[in-house]
Amino acid sequence: MMNRRDLIGGGAVATAAVLAGKSDAQGSVPGAREYYLLRRYKMNSGPQTAVAGKYFQEALLPALGRMGLGPVGVMNLSYGAGTPTTVLLVPSTDLTMLVQLDLLLGKDEAFLQAAAPFSRPAATAPAFDRVSSSISIAFEGYPKLTAPAKEARILQLRTYESPTYAAHVRKIEMFHSGEFAIFARTGSENVFFADDLIGSRGPSLSYMLAHKDLAAMDAHWKAFGADPDWQKLSHDPKFASEPIVSTVDNLILTPAAYSQI
Repeated sequence: MMNRRDLIGGGAVATAAVLAGKSDAQGSVPGAREYYLLRRYKMNSGPQTAVAGKYFQEALLPALGRMGLGPVGVMNLSYGAGTPTTVLLVPSTDLTMLVQLDLLLGKDEAFLQAAAPFSRPAATAPAFDRVSSSISIAFEGYPKLTAPAKEARILQLRTYESPTYAAHVRKIEMFHSGEFAIFARTGSENVFFADDLIGSRGPSLSYMLAHKDLAAMDAHWKAFGADPDWQKLSHDPKFASEPIVSTVDNLILTPAAYSQI
């Protein structure tokens, strides 16, 4: 069973390997578990929407590519009161790189020039209202992000908050006891599964699934709920004796045309 020291310790090893020049790219250490930076930009409606799209496509993604980071997801919230919201997903095996991302971008002259219309607009016309960020580490049983096929798709970002840390650990164990395989077998495309280390509402975990469309998503969840292995797992007293998830946040996202995820 994983513990919090194991989670942080894995990041220290990954960062040391990067600094020692042992990685195959600046943001990647072979065999290491990934970290995920998730940013939610609460966008402002109007002409600045086009400015934001140009920023992500022509400034940020190329800069992240120069840093060896990717695949990077740029996704727009499809439904709900939070629209318009853009969600950015950046994976890396180097935790330090993700934490210092803005400092590193600030040293990239090409990025600063291309980003200027978005990052230095008139005070009366900002592209976004607020940005919130979280950092997660991939589950031991699913250490790397799997980018879905580049075709028509929606992405489902789900966050489970637990009432206690003990319940949180049991929910992670539940995923390792069969949920990855059940999702795949019942039609969903697994993208990532991660323990949220830093965020606004913990303890929590986040994961992402891909579906062709809303109808496919509904069919996949129906099949998941009826799956015999899920029925057995969900009724196991170890996981069913008391609530281990108190709140579920469910976002339906549409990838931008240039998104790498």
